[in-house]
Amino acid sequence: MRPALALLLLALAGCGGPVSQTDGRAAYQALNCRACHRIGDEGSPSAPDLTYVGFRKSPQWLNLWLKDPQAWKPDAMMPNLHLTAPTRHALVQYLTQQKGQALGDHKPWDAPALAKDPVERGHVIFGRAGCITCHGKGGIGGYPNNNVAGGKIPALTSVWETYTKEELIQKITRGSIPQKADPAGPDPMIDMPPWGQVLSKEDIQAVAAYVMSLKPADAKSAAGF
Repeated sequence: MRPALALLLLALAGCGGPVSQTDGRAAYQALNCRACHRIGDEGSPSAPDLTYVGFRKSPQWLNLWLKDPQAWKPDAMMPNLHLTAPTRHALVQYLTQQKGQALGDHKPWDAPALAKDPVERGHVIFGRAGCITCHGKGGIGGYPNNNVAGGKIPALTSVWETYTKEELIQKITRGSIPQKADPAGPDPMIDMPPWGQVLSKEDIQAVAAYVMSLKPADAKSAAGF
């Protein structure tokens, strides 16, 4: 059995308790979301980290995702839990509140072992802050977005060719809104938020160092090619 499938079955096995339709935190616990996801230091790293999910994803997108993950990403590992509308609304409210405060003053990327390795420090931030949920492991890209060219979020493996490090730092700090593929169509539901609001200048410099280190061969390795 594939490890990802085993983890998914384990998570579903823990969803036996009553699920609150008004308390998002209680619903998160009753659904055993912690078996796959992590908020702060609590939970599993086997699925995307949700510590900053309220900063990087809109309530509208979260509602759409929780309603039917496969409608947004057909190969999504997260099951459709067929949540009631009130429970889904409560979960969206809870997740929208998650903007990094669960980590307090003890950021995992501030570990002494990472102090002299900005690339690895940036790698840790890339995962824990949730950049990976849009740009993919190793910056491979390919995650969906609506009304953008190709319907996908771009890979980061050629950023080193198109940006200087300082330009990339500015882009991460200020955020970025993708250009519409159809100017008359809806706004894309995913954009890059201004990370300068929640990450320090040193944090963003480390993320930029990591992204600038990515190459196409890294993307193939991350994808298992």
